[in-house]
Amino acid sequence: MKASNCHPRLFIALMLAACLLSPALAAAQSTNRQIGTQFTVTADPLVPRPAVKPCTVQLFSNYEFAFFSETDQTFNFTPPAQCPGPWSKVVLEINFSENGGDQFDRTASLYLANTDIYFGTTPEPLPTATNTWHVERDVTDYSALMTLAQQGTMVLQNCTTDCGAPYNAFLNGVFTVSADLQFYSAGRHDDARAEIPDLVLPLLQSNGNGGFSLPVILSSPTAQLATAFTLPTNIERAYLDVVSQSQSTNEQWYACLPDDLIALSNFLFGCIHTNFRETEITIDGALAGIAPVSPWVFTGFLPDQWVPMPALQTLDFVPYRVNLTPFAGVLSDGNPHTVALSVFNDDDYFSVTGSLLLFLDHEARQVTGAVTKNTLTAPSPEVTENLQGTATVTGTVGVTSNRNFIIAGYVDTSHGKVSTSVAQQQSFSSTETVDVDTTNPNNPSVDDQNTTVANSVFSTTTTSSRLGKEVTIEHFSFPITVDLVLPVSSATFGFTVATGQKYQFDKEISFDGFLTSFSSVTNTVNGSDVSPATSSQQYTAFDSDGTFYNCQIASKDNILTNVSRGCTPESH
Repeated sequence: MKASNCHPRLFIALMLAACLLSPALAAAQSTNRQIGTQFTVTADPLVPRPAVKPCTVQLFSNYEFAFFSETDQTFNFTPPAQCPGPWSKVVLEINFSENGGDQFDRTASLYLANTDIYFGTTPEPLPTATNTWHVERDVTDYSALMTLAQQGTMVLQNCTTDCGAPYNAFLNGVFTVSADLQFYSAGRHDDARAEIPDLVLPLLQSNGNGGFSLPVILSSPTAQLATAFTLPTNIERAYLDVVSQSQSTNEQWYACLPDDLIALSNFLFGCIHTNFRETEITIDGALAGIAPVSPWVFTGFLPDQWVPMPALQTLDFVPYRVNLTPFAGVLSDGNPHTVALSVFNDDDYFSVTGSLLLFLDHEARQVTGAVTKNTLTAPSPEVTENLQGTATVTGTVGVTSNRNFIIAGYVDTSHGKVSTSVAQQQSFSSTETVDVDTTNPNNPSVDDQNTTVANSVFSTTTTSSRLGKEVTIEHFSFPITVDLVLPVSSATFGFTVATGQKYQFDKEISFDGFLTSFSSVTNTVNGSDVSPATSSQQYTAFDSDGTFYNCQIASKDNILTNVSRGCTPESH
């Protein structure tokens, strides 16, 4: 279950009412964009497919999640006999529905062989109408899991009459879920094996009952999701896909204040350790990489702000991929190695998953190598406080964290020495402007917080071999702005929230100085329940293969008002 959507501690009762009573959302990657309705849609595109008929494997159909006892529902997967691998593409499709009524938004995740292949949250229900939404994800990189029969698990913790009081009296939202995998056979000219990991291994934590925790909960900065592996001895490249979902006290981590301002934070979002968060990856206890924490916003905050569209990736989180290739020689030495992740400044708590993706040298039983350079160190955020007043506190709190580091290594393979250098620049900055009445916590004259957080990672990966030099440049950024104002007598819940997000991921690859490919995704959402409530989303993507997608949608007064021509999906 996603932690309670009731966020600033001062507003717990108010937010709880919002969670239970207001209409909400319904569609990730949906093409059901009907102007004049409140059924939620996004501007996100469907997964592009090859122009051939796929083989469909139904994972499960109409699983119901109504009670805590139905939280983990298992299924059996068998590879499609009529479409043997390798596959040029594998697409996961999940269809959700929820009856009208009252319910919290919940966390949903899907696993195959204990490996996460989907992670997101659900919307809150519409008051009377059944809501449906559709999620698609390209899981081709995980197709090594699908060459053998496997068991899978869908996790969606929900409750109705089995909830604790008083919720058992009125929570009645039930989720019905179906899922399948679409397999597209590789053609004669598809070098599928060269681009798809040979092995996919999950980071796992025992649940104490003979199984594993799916997902894993980390409740402090020192808590880890750690797994000891004895890996193949011919690893050539290695990556780790990471999801870190903030929950409970940390749900609005981007608005947390420093520890010395804990008394002030209790009037606002109720969390501390500053608003700098980062997922850190270690190998045998040494830092090996970082993953920024995405500022995902769930539909319970603020419910009437997210009708008819959710915030970015709310219903379908995008994992962050960490390049661990400089460690390939070390991981191939035949000894056990522990790969772990933790969340810096975790203040209770984060749900996390990690999936190790390995490419093997098929012409060698053993590769050797070493890490030649690693300048990555733990972050040390700088805090600047400029606050005035005691009864009414005003001013700003700033946090910055900037690092430049290089991790380099090599492997001696069947086709010669391959050296990999990963150079990264991490840049984090935030400003929180506050205006808080501390004299009357139950009925403040003013409680305002305007938060701006910018976080980016710029990476240059250089791979050198006897064939030449390949350079991959990637830029990731995911800023957020949140402006919370209280009291607002005209607002439905007594306060207003305006939110802005912009996800950006650019990638270009060159070989011996010549550009070989590029791609770019920009996804922007703005939502506000300041009267008149408005929201908008623009999703733009293009690449060197000639793909171009540009979809814009907008709403006013919680009604969809605009859908651009670019939103028309391609047939497949």
